[in-house]
Amino acid sequence: MLIQSVFAAAREVFSPALRRILWKSIGLTLALLFIVGFGLVRLVKYFIENHSVSADYPILDSIALFLTGAGIIFGLFYLLPAVSAIVAGYFLDDVADVVERQDYPADTRGQALPFGRSILYGLRFAGLSLLVNLAALFLLFIPGINIGAFFIANAYLLGREYFELAAGRFWSAEEVARLRTENRGTVLAAGAVLAGLVLVPVVNLITPIFGAVMMVHLHKKLTHGPAKWTPVRREDNASIEKY
Repeated sequence: MLIQSVFAAAREVFSPALRRILWKSIGLTLALLFIVGFGLVRLVKYFIENHSVSADYPILDSIALFLTGAGIIFGLFYLLPAVSAIVAGYFLDDVADVVERQDYPADTRGQALPFGRSILYGLRFAGLSLLVNLAALFLLFIPGINIGAFFIANAYLLGREYFELAAGRFWSAEEVARLRTENRGTVLAAGAVLAGLVLVPVVNLITPIFGAVMMVHLHKKLTHGPAKWTPVRREDNASIEKY
């Protein structure tokens, strides 16, 4: 089930139908990382210029600024899961519409999440991800533990966030939580795939779209077949019930 979803995502993420969304996703991811990185560099530069303790040795300030910039670039790596969630929340419905239309034409289409709700999902996850990855960053000097903590935490967080975004097109928040809990092992394993992808430089830029495609397929597979969950078409303000 999960393996099929992973292969489907790998096959479709670069497909013509999704290519435009993929490029926009990569552009937005890079833009957000640049804005955060630029802001941090300017903040550090301002602090050094106005609180310098080495006026007689200006080269020390230059070295400090360079090392700080390098540290910020490294730190942006830890921000990538949070940025990925925000980007995924923005593009999820576009991706889901494509996947549902071409792979599940006979099924009832999901309804786009309200824009505010999708962004709220992303911001909520981003805040939690920042806290968790900041804790992992403090473990940097303990060999093996920091990468392990980063991977495990993000496997859980990414699996949960992407699954809730995909399932939220069909179910109420309560039903989404229930469905995720009933399939927690599968969702965690899917999150581990995304956490592994985040660890690969450059390739990690496709995480938002790859994750969205994979979770749309995974949600479909979990809710198809006898005795499985069946989504009910709803109006925007109606709740989703299980029958």
